[in-house]
Amino acid sequence: MSQSPATLPPVLLHSEAELARDALATPLLARAARLARWAGPDTRVGAGGELVDEQLPAAAAELGLTGPEGADGLDDGDAAAYASEAWRVAVDTGLVEIHEAPEDAEGAEAEADGTVTEGEELGLLTSGAPQDVLGIWLAALETVFADATVPDLDDLVDAIEDGGEIDFEALGWDPQGEADFLEGVLGNLYLLTVGEGAADGAVPLPALAASMIVPDDMGEPTDDILEQVSDAMMWLDDQFRMLEPIGLVAYQPVDEALMADIDSEEPMPPVDDEDVTRYGMVRLTPLGLYGIRARMLEAGLDAPAVGDLADKGADTLLDGTAAFPQGAAQAEIEQWLARRESLGAARELLSAARGGDEGAPLRRLRCQQALSLVGDEAEPALREVLDDAELGGLARVWLAEHGAADVPAPSEGMVFWLTIDTIAAQLAAEGNSEELQALVEGLAAQHSGFFAAAWRVEHPATADVLEAMGRLHPDKKVAKEARKAAFKARSQQA
Repeated sequence: MSQSPATLPPVLLHSEAELARDALATPLLARAARLARWAGPDTRVGAGGELVDEQLPAAAAELGLTGPEGADGLDDGDAAAYASEAWRVAVDTGLVEIHEAPEDAEGAEAEADGTVTEGEELGLLTSGAPQDVLGIWLAALETVFADATVPDLDDLVDAIEDGGEIDFEALGWDPQGEADFLEGVLGNLYLLTVGEGAADGAVPLPALAASMIVPDDMGEPTDDILEQVSDAMMWLDDQFRMLEPIGLVAYQPVDEALMADIDSEEPMPPVDDEDVTRYGMVRLTPLGLYGIRARMLEAGLDAPAVGDLADKGADTLLDGTAAFPQGAAQAEIEQWLARRESLGAARELLSAARGGDEGAPLRRLRCQQALSLVGDEAEPALREVLDDAELGGLARVWLAEHGAADVPAPSEGMVFWLTIDTIAAQLAAEGNSEELQALVEGLAAQHSGFFAAAWRVEHPATADVLEAMGRLHPDKKVAKEARKAAFKARSQQA
């Protein structure tokens, strides 16, 4: 089922300059800009700012959608629809400004059509900053998103009651429900794109539809659930076709040959894993990642981007990257270090890594990760903390890895403390992972008296680490030793 975590994984965005170029190249915004430059004093619009029907053929021709060199396969009706859509985007984004017909002396609207002038935003597409262009694109996305959740026009006309109100019940349309469903689908697609272990390729449409409908605890989907997934796929096929021209997604539509099976009353047969592309494939573009993140931020979600912490202090960096996937944490740290000289950065990182709170071990792990990226010029900062109970162990590791001379050997107590600290950090970062289990097994095998000494380590996480080792170790005898050591550690803390 769709999930909305309070904090989403960080996304690595393209630069604003690159995104702005992508936005200008999207077919729909490019058409909207072309129509805005084409419009003039003779352009006629209706009361809502829409092009009157008589103007649509000329607008379509301006866009190259009709005539001998027009788009293949477009009839006049489709060409007019594309032109109308592009014009609507031009109006909604401020590329054109609509002036309504003046009222007559008695206060009634004149029968004349409204007029059009160039909008203030049009110039920003060529002379504005990347942020200006992206702002216009986001406004265009809002228009397209709204259009994507509106039912077929013919159905809409049929559902209009005598008083001019839409009979939603007769139409079978829940505007807010459909908007929420599409938001959820795009949110899941975002998570599938930026999450740990996310695939670089497109997501199969059946998997995306199922992520919204199939309960997490359901084993084999029922026929009713499969039918709902089939219906959702057909609906999403239409939506993604609409969202692709604005550059939000790259979409391979459902194979037309499958439409009859999907439209039939029988549930859709199981997806053939060997030919899943026939059922539709979708991925967010770099511009799409930017757009969905912007919508999430507007909705109040915490949707971080790599680079958000680059101008913050080391304490914010270490705390902020604590929950990041490994790759995202590495990228964030690299951007933070790029703005600082190595020695000063190392000192700031080491200072921020201190502490006995629950999050301190993971801070020190991220500190080690950051220090692995600085050069030998940071050596003085590491030597300054050799006698520090919390940092001396990791400082010795860094100095040894960089081939430094005269590095004092650590005491046994420092070795055990660093071991507990490292396991506590990995538990916080990864939970009961296979890598951590392998580490636990290796420690127990290499040090026969490990648990006899480990319970005495004065570290806030000692008991929790030993309990975890007892839980993770496959050998029952060793696991029992770990649990006994954890009990002793808790007794000592009490």
